[in-house]
Amino acid sequence: MKHSLLLFFLAGFMSLTFGQKTNDSIPKKEKKIELRVMPYLSYNRNLEFMFGAIPMMMYKVNQSDSISPKSLSGMSAIYTTNKSFVLAFFNKWYLEQDKWRLKLFFFTGNQNSQFFVDDIDQPDFYDYGTKTTILSIGGQRKIIGNFYGGLSYTFAHYNTTYEDDISPSSVSHSNALVVNLLYDSRDAVYYPTKGYKIKLDWSTYPSFLDNELASNRIAFQANTYFPTRNNKDVIAARFYGKFGLGNVAFEQQSTIGGVDIRGYSEGKYRGAGLMDIQGEYRYNFGKMGLVGFAGLATIYGSDTPSFDWKLYPGAGVGYRYNPFKKSKFNVGLDGAVGKGDWGVYFRIGEAF
Repeated sequence: MKHSLLLFFLAGFMSLTFGQKTNDSIPKKEKKIELRVMPYLSYNRNLEFMFGAIPMMMYKVNQSDSISPKSLSGMSAIYTTNKSFVLAFFNKWYLEQDKWRLKLFFFTGNQNSQFFVDDIDQPDFYDYGTKTTILSIGGQRKIIGNFYGGLSYTFAHYNTTYEDDISPSSVSHSNALVVNLLYDSRDAVYYPTKGYKIKLDWSTYPSFLDNELASNRIAFQANTYFPTRNNKDVIAARFYGKFGLGNVAFEQQSTIGGVDIRGYSEGKYRGAGLMDIQGEYRYNFGKMGLVGFAGLATIYGSDTPSFDWKLYPGAGVGYRYNPFKKSKFNVGLDGAVGKGDWGVYFRIGEAF
């Protein structure tokens, strides 16, 4: 099943992207906006078969700004065969010679997922469904050199129900303020080949913002990049930690999977905090590429105490394609295996 989905994805993906190159031999004036529509086809053990479309565009907010990276705007509409759906809008704007970096993100959907329960007679996975709406807006300002400081606000609304009433249904919302510091010496924001990205986020859910569970969360990431093979390829490494403090709601728990770490799609390992380290080799040829990656993760504060502080490995390979003519921005597909689990991931940009 997984191999057939992969072939189906590649066939549809290449038909859209390669089909746009028929007139590349004819010189054309560079367009102010590069618009692409990406098909989304994937599969994992939790959400099952996923399909949809992701239109996105890259552009300069100010055509005379030669320093700022191109801005990115897009949307994703995805449906899964376990009857989940997602509609999201994402925007990243780079302004005034990269002195300002702004973002706007909106997400709404219904996720039918599962979690592991062990404090009952027969430990097992139990299904749950969460109707979610998230709105996030924020900005960063260059302070000096490669240092930025920023502030963002995120509103989230959750309506969660559980199979067999294993937990009581809940309707909740949260209002988060996030203060962040960023050191960014990368040579490119979408596909760096050298430099560092070091970011510290402090998220607070204070009671005065009408949060039922007052809590705090600290997230730290350190990514580094090294060119290799005569600057054709890239070695990337990442350390990431997310630390929940106080009363962490179920919907705010950290789950191993996705970026940290690929190879886990069941949603089994979740807790108040997560740490991981991983590396990736990015091999490039023409407008395409292959990646190989591996890493280790651990969690703490799990509802299943035996999961705490164990090592959870993940490794896999992936395919990349750059659909844009003037910008290095890849999309692609990753396949990974973990501890008794596996996953297939559609990528918009690199994993980190």
